Amino acid sequence: MDDIKILEAVERYIRGEMNPDERMIFENLRKTNSEIDQLVVEHTLFLQQMNRFGEWKKFRSTLNDVHTDLAEHGKIDSSRLQGKAKVVYLWKRYKRVAAIAAVIAGVTTLSISALVNTFSSKADNVRLTELSRDVQNIKKQQNVQGNEVNKLKTKITDSKIPFKAGGTGFLIDGKGYLVTNAHIVRNSKNIVVSNNKGEQFRAVVAKFILDKDIAILKIVDDEFKPILSLPYGIKKSSTDVAEPIYTLGFPRNEIVYSEGYLSAKTGFNGDTLSCQLGIAANRGNSGGPVFNHDGEVIGIISTKEAEAEGVAFAIQSKYIFDAVDELKKDTIYQYLKISSKSSIRGMDKKQQVKKIQDYVFMVKGD
Repeated sequence: MDDIKILEAVERYIRGEMNPDERMIFENLRKTNSEIDQLVVEHTLFLQQMNRFGEWKKFRSTLNDVHTDLAEHGKIDSSRLQGKAKVVYLWKRYKRVAAIAAVIAGVTTLSISALVNTFSSKADNVRLTELSRDVQNIKKQQNVQGNEVNKLKTKITDSKIPFKAGGTGFLIDGKGYLVTNAHIVRNSKNIVVSNNKGEQFRAVVAKFILDKDIAILKIVDDEFKPILSLPYGIKKSSTDVAEPIYTLGFPRNEIVYSEGYLSAKTGFNGDTLSCQLGIAANRGNSGGPVFNHDGEVIGIISTKEAEAEGVAFAIQSKYIFDAVDELKKDTIYQYLKISSKSSIRGMDKKQQVKKIQDYVFMVKGD
């Protein structure tokens, strides 16, 4: 089967145009052919990105129409508003109109959340600091759309991407699925993940769970080799107060180990989404795994208290399962599996870290 016919079959599968017999045959092919399975995932993500781009253009066009109508009726002075100031003014004064327009246009949750987060103030959040960091530019990285076009045997060119946000992520499935914090990559068009060996891979967002600050990434790079099993498990239940914990992350351009203890089962001001850690955390630790002594992930480190040293917060690991369940509602992700079993239980920390470190990644977004 040549590339064009494969792509046609993939699109028919994604769009639900196959009859039951064809679909069963194709799903069996996905199970036995990892390249076909990868192509289905990547092409679906590509189509989703194109749809988001189209909906965002519609939203911007709607805002411009609203602005023009208001200007024509003399309700605003258009000459005094330029560039971003115009959007800020319109958003603040006409939130209701913009929200209705957004619903009509089908704007993604990400777009709306980014605007709300920009123009809303929450007093409690002033005392919390997100743990993403600034990163230097990475040269000669290909963008996501370039990777998709490459799948169609079309010539692509390297591009220099000005990466800005950085943090940590870790594999939850050996086929290239990682978990990190949504705040690291929420505005990124291009994402690169790097392992402890310095190998870099292109990745895309498979799912945002913004209210829980979770993002699931998918590595879409031919150089990435799937991993049969991960040494650690994801813990579904809560952890006891005072239990020793440790983290691995990228507050600088090499993996860094830090240890501490669970100081409270809830987070800032009793937040039940997260738990409190007694641990040193720096910018770049966002999205990193928090392990207990059995080598189980018990959380995703995300923020620290600005006014106190050694107080950090992690999203509880049980919400990783919720995020994966949301993702698997899309049938192309039905083969994603996460394990709660740890094969490094009983090992000392030094041995556990040696087994784990290759599955923890630096995450960079533009």
